[in-house]
Amino acid sequence: MNINTVKDYFLSLQKDICTRMEALDDTATFKVDPWIRTEGGGGISCVLEQGELLEKGGVNFSHVTGSNLPPSALAHRKDLVGAAFEATGVSLVFHPRNPYVPTTHFNVRLFVATPTKGEPQWWFGGGFDLTPYYPFLEDCVHWHTVARAACLPFGETIYSRFKQWCDTYFYLPHRQETRGIGGLFFDDFNEWGFGKTFSFVKSVGDHFLLAYEPIVKKRQALDYGTAQRNFQAYRRGRYVEFNLVYDRGTLFGLQSGGRTESILMSLPPQAAWQYNWAPAAGSAEAELYSDYLKPRDWLAAT
Repeated sequence: MNINTVKDYFLSLQKDICTRMEALDDTATFKVDPWIRTEGGGGISCVLEQGELLEKGGVNFSHVTGSNLPPSALAHRKDLVGAAFEATGVSLVFHPRNPYVPTTHFNVRLFVATPTKGEPQWWFGGGFDLTPYYPFLEDCVHWHTVARAACLPFGETIYSRFKQWCDTYFYLPHRQETRGIGGLFFDDFNEWGFGKTFSFVKSVGDHFLLAYEPIVKKRQALDYGTAQRNFQAYRRGRYVEFNLVYDRGTLFGLQSGGRTESILMSLPPQAAWQYNWAPAAGSAEAELYSDYLKPRDWLAAT
């Protein structure tokens, strides 16, 4: 296990994603903001705001250490209470301006925990998911086709396993709806050994923009109006609800004394809530609820 090799890949991935997204949005650039964490470690936050494509986007790298794992990291690892930890990862959220371009989230991470007695334990986590406001079936199929391609070298069942995990994780129980159309999600993952698991994480990282860029290029010039922006703001409210109530990464960052500005970078620049609102029957907004905000076999949807 070599955490420095993982860090080097994560830093390279952060730089590559920022460069390629700036090429799609040539009206703005990412502000690079290095930071140091008092408790140990630090990171680099790259944030783009008020671009023509991205109304707000951020790509965070972090490498932090601590003397005790916080509660959010111990949900499935009670044996590591009191363990020191080291964690590194890349996490991003893109909130496009155009409502026809989906919001997306991506994350890859490595944890190493050293209990007071025993050997260090490591595990990876990560994945990517898509949150459209006005979805296109062909985009959803493309997204999941690339997700499957990222998994296929590691076994025929990996995509379906982590696709189902994503559908389960990015779910709002109080709304009884998924956050979007899913993708891949995995956590506490170390069953293959370090080398193969890290290779899988790199495959997920390398496939993210292969999934997202073509969708952006197809949709970023579509015309939209006030009604579409209002619905986008309403649906962004769901994103806020999930990140502040359920997301383990947000909870870990806040509970471990992380940098608040970087942790909450994932929130959209504008969001709205409207009391007891429902879309009109037969509308494009109603189609999102009826056809897309539920687990579905997207590879069989053509």
